[in-house]
Amino acid sequence: MANMMKMMKQAQAMQAKMQKLQDELAEREVDFTAGGGMVSAVATCDGSVKKVTIDPKVVDPDDVEMLEDLVLAAVQGAINKGKDTMAEEMGAITKGMNIPGLM
Repeated sequence: MANMMKMMKQAQAMQAKMQKLQDELAEREVDFTAGGGMVSAVATCDGSVKKVTIDPKVVDPDDVEMLEDLVLAAVQGAINKGKDTMAEEMGAITKGMNIPGLM
């Protein structure tokens, strides 16, 4: 019984750590650029896009599709980078633990 209580306390402590980390990562910003830095996007690690910056040199009214592609690539890259950061840091907390349904 004492072993079960110890495991429950460890699980609660890990859950609290994970919640704190999730809260911190929801605020942490990552960035990603596309087109050799012509378009950049900033997102939080929870997937919220915060900012998109476009170099005026890439704005060509005759090639809007290219600009759309660069914006999409920068935004998706920032979101993916944030998700990867979240998974990596959350994985560090759960490393070595095999708890079904966790992550």
